Amino acid sequence: MKIAVSGKGGAGKSTVSAQLVRCFTLNEMPVFAVDADPDANLGLVLGLDPDKLENLRPLIELQDVIEAKNAGGGTLVDLNPDVDDVLENYTLREGLLRFLKMGSVKQGGSACYCKENSFLNAVLTAMLFERSEPVVLDMSAGIEHLTRGTARGVKVMLVVVEPTRAGVATAKAVDRLSNDLKIEQVYFIGNKIRSDEDRAYLESSLPPERFAGMLPFSEQVLEKARRGEPLVSKLDDLLPGLEKIYEMVCRR
Repeated sequence: MKIAVSGKGGAGKSTVSAQLVRCFTLNEMPVFAVDADPDANLGLVLGLDPDKLENLRPLIELQDVIEAKNAGGGTLVDLNPDVDDVLENYTLREGLLRFLKMGSVKQGGSACYCKENSFLNAVLTAMLFERSEPVVLDMSAGIEHLTRGTARGVKVMLVVVEPTRAGVATAKAVDRLSNDLKIEQVYFIGNKIRSDEDRAYLESSLPPERFAGMLPFSEQVLEKARRGEPLVSKLDDLLPGLEKIYEMVCRR
């Protein structure tokens, strides 16, 4: 199962991503957790060692590796470099969990970033098409790491949306981007729900039949985040409704 999670900054997509990752590990399944958000906080939300996270280089910054994978050298770019060793050597491991940081996709400008972006594309292609393990991608709202090719490997896009006008606007934008990339299964997850009014607002703003679930606002999650504690160490720690979302996604 290959899952991408997106949404407005602050909507809780890293929290949802981390809880989905822990659903896999608590069910004795190996999983790749990929931080593809420039804010890069998924590792902390997962409760991984801050020192190890600090020393884990984003893939986009592995210039020596990128150059080595660029078979032609110079201006020639290998569009399909072998990256199996990258997935083995540049991930942070904790039991069944394999964690890596992508880094920001480079934009055009004064320098050409074809090598870097081709490298990231190759890593994503390997994870989404060639590896059997589940993958959870914590995306930016712009889902900029996904190309039309790699998006074919994403089975489900989950768009986390809080009950605000800005949250809904971002959710609609992500939905359009996902449609442009031909991602067939796109679902919304309402988050930080405090009342029936919050639920009603989201269901009147977005197609109600496309909600995978509604997750309540949690003081416990907030407090754990303040203390830097992992959000989930056992299934009982999951937000109410999260396990049903996990089961729904795994059936797809």
